[in-house]
Amino acid sequence: MKFHHFMIFALLAGCASQHRVTVINNENYPVKYAESGQSEAIFSNAYPGKKTYPVTCEKSCYPAHPDLICEEPDDRCHYIGKQISPVLQTQFTVQWLGHASFLIKTPDEQTWLLDPVSGQFDWPVNWAFVVSGGRNRNTPNWPTAAELEAVNAVFYSHIHYDHFNKSDIQAIGAKPNYFVPLEFSDYFPSGNYNITEMSWYAQTKLGEVNIHFVPANHFSNRMWVPFLYSDYGKTLWGGWVFEHQGKTLYFAGDTGYSKHFKDIQEKYGEIDICLLPIASYYHPEEGNWYRYVHTTPEDALVAAQELGCKVMIPWGYGNKSWGMGDVSAHAPLKRLLYMKERLNSKVPAYILNEGESISL
Repeated sequence: MKFHHFMIFALLAGCASQHRVTVINNENYPVKYAESGQSEAIFSNAYPGKKTYPVTCEKSCYPAHPDLICEEPDDRCHYIGKQISPVLQTQFTVQWLGHASFLIKTPDEQTWLLDPVSGQFDWPVNWAFVVSGGRNRNTPNWPTAAELEAVNAVFYSHIHYDHFNKSDIQAIGAKPNYFVPLEFSDYFPSGNYNITEMSWYAQTKLGEVNIHFVPANHFSNRMWVPFLYSDYGKTLWGGWVFEHQGKTLYFAGDTGYSKHFKDIQEKYGEIDICLLPIASYYHPEEGNWYRYVHTTPEDALVAAQELGCKVMIPWGYGNKSWGMGDVSAHAPLKRLLYMKERLNSKVPAYILNEGESISL
């Protein structure tokens, strides 16, 4: 998300003094820093600079599709297409809660949350976003109280408000393990949370599942007081690769297209399940910047090919998102369906409506 279009007059700082924080670095793959001239380090993408995109849809990118039924043009839609679930035998179950939030059941019967945000942005950004022309999202699907009680771990890809919400952390509580990028723990609400900060290609293990934090082409910021303070680039960002007995699940987080997709495939092999973003790439004046940090549907298809995805599950669009930086709520899915046929993509795509799940 891009927040410099409006002012934020309050700092939402957390108190990390009581947290139990473990930092895991991969010394063989140091993170990159930008040359900012500031006293504090600012993280940089692994491959900064101008990108070359293999394919771009130029016009007529959103034709109607018979498998997408909408109550309004490109809005309030439901995917009804016949789908064949790939037989992957990963024993992962994936439920899409809405926007970037997922509930994952692991092969060893753990329950995990990815980027859980159950409502609007944290205050006062929820207010500022609407004042600046944004819209509140519809209430997303959410786990039951019993499912939340069973959560073993929570993973965050980056610190933007649509991916990280302090109210949800307080509701989930201190029982789970929290896995986050570097320099992230200071943003947690006060409490006694068990937090593991990780650098790119650092790894750890929870239960029987190996956990790897991997690069993404994005950025971070959360607080901005004009002329006084900015935390741009002070926390790292990335995605997650989960591996169990040779089977892999990849959650990309917010990211633009770059060489990191090929690097991930080279390091971990063909990925069984790829959870890839396809939204927030469009802006009438600043489309180049938005695409730099968010994959278009065709970028995601190319990335899925480079990752060797055995199934691609797209996210970011939908009836229960904020409609940020897109033509409409379901335009990204229409574009994905169109470009998949146009590119003759062989990567299977499994389309979830919000709240639906699949076991693979």
